[in-house]
Amino acid sequence: MRTIDPLWDSTKARTLVAHGDAGALIRLGRMGRGWRQTDLGRRLGCSASTISRMEQRGHRADLHLLRRAAQEVGLPANILGAALGLSPGSATRVAADGPHYAEEDPMRRRTLMAAAGLAAPVQLLTGVDEALAHMPASTGSTIPLDTRLLRARALFDTGKHADLLKTFPGLLADAHAAAQSRTETAHARLSDCYALTSEVLTKIGRYDRARLTADRAIVYADLSGSPLVAAAAARQLTIVLRHQGHSAAAQRLLLDAAAKVEASGLTTPAQAEAYAQMLCTGSYTAARAGDRDQALAMMSEASHAARRLPGRVPRSRPFSITPAGVTLYEVGVHWALGDAGAALQAGRGLRAAQFPTAERRGRMHTDLGRAWWQWGKPEQTAHELLCALRVSPGEVRDRPAIRQIVADLASRHRHVVGVRELVAATGVHP
Repeated sequence: MRTIDPLWDSTKARTLVAHGDAGALIRLGRMGRGWRQTDLGRRLGCSASTISRMEQRGHRADLHLLRRAAQEVGLPANILGAALGLSPGSATRVAADGPHYAEEDPMRRRTLMAAAGLAAPVQLLTGVDEALAHMPASTGSTIPLDTRLLRARALFDTGKHADLLKTFPGLLADAHAAAQSRTETAHARLSDCYALTSEVLTKIGRYDRARLTADRAIVYADLSGSPLVAAAAARQLTIVLRHQGHSAAAQRLLLDAAAKVEASGLTTPAQAEAYAQMLCTGSYTAARAGDRDQALAMMSEASHAARRLPGRVPRSRPFSITPAGVTLYEVGVHWALGDAGAALQAGRGLRAAQFPTAERRGRMHTDLGRAWWQWGKPEQTAHELLCALRVSPGEVRDRPAIRQIVADLASRHRHVVGVRELVAATGVHP
């Protein structure tokens, strides 16, 4: 690695590259120029705290921001790429505790995806990967970003995950282009785009990519200065961390975000909805971690907060939880705590008509199906999953946990009514 500046050919720089510590390389370059974090932040249009997070080992900063920071401190692109695992010939690394930006061998990636059997076509996921590694140019679309984001949300709400994945590269590219204005509104919109990307990637079980996009949502939410946008991004990262087994970190992040929302005074409907949603997510996260007392305490508080919620919430708001949505979370919390009877009791009054989107109606049926399966009732399980399949096929076809239940049904109860239809729809093998 011969470079003009001997700093990047030093033993320290080589060691940081070997350890994949891109943030420390930024710090090395910043300190080499005698800059404080505030100085670099001013040049990039972000806060010193954002620079601090970028420089922390293990923090997955936004690639676009990393590249801009590298340019400012004089870090050559090939050295940054080597640290991120993106340079030609660099070895692919897979970390147990979080994602790397390294691109898997394409053949291996296709094999893994084929084995997973999910409905999202490989080329669509590859397109998202490429956009995350190197953001494409703006599409030049004249349709307002807010309108396109609402359309993307509608695709999620109807379970059209493949169509949604297809839109992300262009949507993110245009949101990035708009964010060049460095306005709080543009940063908020870009954070929302990344949060939605993370949400669908989590839904289909692509947790490494989901964590990367959730992390970017956090970065741009911070720049937006909006507590509600920050809460939405924090919630999404919490969900990804929970799926990756980092329950303690997820809970800390969630509680901190909930406290900030509560400090707003909860004087508007949007703030009240955000607070109730954060409590529900926190309760479920605690339940998955086995913390029964915390889970039930937060669920009780969420149920109290639900009294202030309307029965219908505009989809344009960052959080769209309703009283029925809080009850559905209660079903999930009891299931996560291993109490199928309490889960089914909590959900006894739920009806599909209470939920405004196909995704939520499908989720109601899959959550009830999980509870019936936990209780050892295959007939009721198959019935609920069939209902979910007919309402929102993606909820059954694309979610790994639900696909596993279908596979178990096929293996152990293949003669139960509906199991063959579920197998045909999902393509799973017992």
